[in-house]
Amino acid sequence: MRTKQSSVVCALLVLLAGACFDGSGSGLMGISGGNNGGGNSTPSLAFFVQPNSANESQIISPPVEIVVRDSTGRTDTSFTRGITVGLASNSTGGVLSGTTVVRPVNGISSFSNLAIDKAGTYTLEASTSGAATVTSSTFSITTVTGP
Repeated sequence: MRTKQSSVVCALLVLLAGACFDGSGSGLMGISGGNNGGGNSTPSLAFFVQPNSANESQIISPPVEIVVRDSTGRTDTSFTRGITVGLASNSTGGVLSGTTVVRPVNGISSFSNLAIDKAGTYTLEASTSGAATVTSSTFSITTVTGP
């Protein structure tokens, strides 16, 4: 039995249309223009690179990185407001030093010189205007012991 090409094309079009249109919207999913879809949606933050353990007063390596996402979950490369990091949990009274406000480049802020001066267990938080604050995973700062 031979199937007509037009029947196959019609069947594929019906399947495609059914996948795109579920009756709940326009069928255009994940479409976002520059400037965060026109600037009408709320950005979200996430730790792209979590803080690692380090010694007291030593730079945390690799650099902590925060990514800005648009309403579709994609990296918002047009976002330019500063991202601020600070200590979220600080039971030992440690002080976070280094550059704590960084503007993103291509949607990612890289904090390359963060350090904490006292041993303990910490978390960082990241924030920016108009977005919910996010908290890192737990990491440790240790006391340097002799050779």
